[in-house]
Amino acid sequence: MQFKSDFLAFLNERGFLHQCSSYENLDDIMSKEKITAYIGFDCTANSLHVGSLMQILLLKYLQKFGHTPIALLGAGTTMIGDPSGRDESRKMLTVEQINENMLGIKAVLERFISFDGSNAGLLLNNADWLSKFSYLEFLRDFGVHFTVNRMLSFDSVKLRLEKENPMTFLEFNYMLLQAVDYLHLNQNHNVKLQLGGSDQWGNIINGVELIRRKDAKEVFALTTNLLTKSDGSKMGKTASGAVWLTPSMFSVWDFYQYFRNVDDLDVIKYLKIFTEIPMAEIGKLATLQGKELNEAKKLLAFEITKLCHGELEAKSAEELAINTFEKGIVDANLPTFFITSAELNDGLNIVDALIKFGLTASKGETRKLILNAGVKLNDAPVVDSNYSLSKVDIKDDVIKLSLGKKKHILLKIEG
Repeated sequence: MQFKSDFLAFLNERGFLHQCSSYENLDDIMSKEKITAYIGFDCTANSLHVGSLMQILLLKYLQKFGHTPIALLGAGTTMIGDPSGRDESRKMLTVEQINENMLGIKAVLERFISFDGSNAGLLLNNADWLSKFSYLEFLRDFGVHFTVNRMLSFDSVKLRLEKENPMTFLEFNYMLLQAVDYLHLNQNHNVKLQLGGSDQWGNIINGVELIRRKDAKEVFALTTNLLTKSDGSKMGKTASGAVWLTPSMFSVWDFYQYFRNVDDLDVIKYLKIFTEIPMAEIGKLATLQGKELNEAKKLLAFEITKLCHGELEAKSAEELAINTFEKGIVDANLPTFFITSAELNDGLNIVDALIKFGLTASKGETRKLILNAGVKLNDAPVVDSNYSLSKVDIKDDVIKLSLGKKKHILLKIEG
């Protein structure tokens, strides 16, 4: 489809679009007027991770093209827990935990969206209206507009039932609450579009239909493709956990390296989604193969690190990578961990050290890597999995451990 709206044309060109309640009608409206749209973020952690970055960028691009973005923090819906894409109920959080998480998410969003000036974004909290409903009032006003038959047809419910995993009545109410959010935002902020990942389609459509039934208005649902890797797995997970957008939870260096080491089959897709590099230039990069493709990966790592953490941090990570991998310089900015003199005196087994500091996940995996010369101590291959680190391994006040060519840490001795 040839889009008239600059916003939709941009999303289509960069590979965002998955499904829309009416592309034609939404495109017509967005080509003629500036609208307000929103995305909800439940407060299940005190940061957002790379899996949410696609949605954050939707709000960023909305604002760039002159529309008004609303980031809805779901302190209210977090108390229920979204069952979408899950085999079991989410862990229940206290109000205090939810409020603390909300502050962390707010800090992330403020790096991407402007909440002042022209077409300023809005940061809202759905607990402000959801918490005011009495249960009987909620059922009378909204329950009549939903059928159990239709609710059972949505993937978030159907998949759980097919796997015979229990779904609580609490979770079953989640889609009603999200629909009420959309209604409230339409009535109070003239929101005409809700955006989300493709796994949110059922929840979003419920809101579209609720507004049509109660107020006889047409509003829209638009979802993006889920962010996956070439092997079909979700993007943003590592052996040690999620790729968080908060540096204290996932270092800038590790963030840079995560994207520097993406699969060859993913790099062009991620350049389209996570950067604003012109498509013509990305097209040229797509012709690269083998080692030449590393240049595209370096560009991706720099650009997305700049986007998420700022240009100075991106340049610092880039310089550290050049020093470490291309010049062989031990850089003091490598991830650093502290061990005590007592640990060294007692003898710290190399296998235990690699697991303790997150380079490997299990003893079996570590021993196999050592057997295949995949582990280095101060840039020299480790040949014995029974070797123990000691003070003789200290070089320039540190011990350097490496896993392959791409993962390095420093151990500093204290005490």
